[in-house]
Amino acid sequence: MRLALLSLLMMAVSTPALAEFARVDKRDNFVNLVQDRDLTRLGIRLKVTTDGKIKGRAFGQNISGDWNWNGGYFCRDLFVNGDVLDAANCQKVEVRGDTLRFTSDKGRGDFADLRLK
Repeated sequence: MRLALLSLLMMAVSTPALAEFARVDKRDNFVNLVQDRDLTRLGIRLKVTTDGKIKGRAFGQNISGDWNWNGGYFCRDLFVNGDVLDAANCQKVEVRGDTLRFTSDKGRGDFADLRLK
């Protein structure tokens, strides 16, 4: 009986909150996360600067762009070697540990997880 109660208690205080992403809806919070850090994923390394720029490399190509914070969303344009990569898009941002999740179309589209290094 004690073991069953202890098991139930442990499940109740387990760490599902650690497994969940938390919404980042303020520009200052976002800047604090990315400032002086790289966003990485296999073949991708980007810097998001506080002055509204995106720069880096993805799969051997130069990536650049501009970003702003609008209504709780990260809005950005991206270019590969100067050519438009993706149309402007506002994305929902979430964080879990050192992972940022960007979900396109204000959280209704596809997502990409990038690590903070």
